[in-house]
Amino acid sequence: MDNLDLIQPDDIERRIIIIRNRQVMIDRDLADIYGVKTKRLMEQVKRNIERFPNDFCFQLNDDEFAIWRSHFATSKSDQKGLRRPPYAFTEQGVAMLASVLKTKTAVEESVKIIRAFVAMRHFIINNAKVLTEIESIKHQLFETNIHVLDNERKINEVFLLMEKNQTEVTQGIFYDGQIFDAYTFISDLIRKAQKEIILIDNYIDDSVLKMLNKRADGISATIYTAHISENLKLDLEKHNSQYQPITIEHFNKSHDRFLIIDDDVYLIGGSIKDLGKKVSTFVKLSIPRGEFMGKLL
Repeated sequence: MDNLDLIQPDDIERRIIIIRNRQVMIDRDLADIYGVKTKRLMEQVKRNIERFPNDFCFQLNDDEFAIWRSHFATSKSDQKGLRRPPYAFTEQGVAMLASVLKTKTAVEESVKIIRAFVAMRHFIINNAKVLTEIESIKHQLFETNIHVLDNERKINEVFLLMEKNQTEVTQGIFYDGQIFDAYTFISDLIRKAQKEIILIDNYIDDSVLKMLNKRADGISATIYTAHISENLKLDLEKHNSQYQPITIEHFNKSHDRFLIIDDDVYLIGGSIKDLGKKVSTFVKLSIPRGEFMGKLL
């Protein structure tokens, strides 16, 4: 069972949760039931701290706090003012609370709460087999999808590092189906341009024109391609009438695709309109931009 799984019967029972494999209740829930402020409840606990060892009461750590907030403090009013992790009370801690609060309500409600703890414990024991089977199914689903999650994590790390300028990604690979990741990568390169963008690609359509529109104002864009159809001419004319102009030049001396961002030259393993549809790579070349263009053109 996950540390913060909620097992439901009703009302008081629904406030009993599992943390560190223990049944506990959170300080603010107990304060609500006892009819006192959370601050006053915790003041009494701290004044009598010797009565609350760790197996009676403990404060949630940061990870437990984050999970608890996301699962149980669902409304804005519930989360308002939650600047510190709350305290959790075990069954023994609840019994001790009644003795330090010394109110009739606290005593009466503590009896109800302890009975709820017992009912919950019986519920878990009587349904242990079902709960174990549920956990087994969850584990199998996790194992089935773990490689997908790992790939997503690695991709997110790469792009996060790029955004923070902590590292420069000079090569990589996009697998079949990573269409959005490839699109995001090319779009980020285009946004980095400060002077000009040159694309050498023999397979161009209007989606490439739209992608180049992500460049900043005043950045020139030129496409060299072997195939300039009438449809492409029409798309270009309509595009240039509304957006920053793009120049398309006929060029049939390149088999590979290249994207030049200012002084950086990238070899792209596929037409940028199709990246992510099949396995493709990208590599930043060490050749200077001027030397490359001089030999190519």
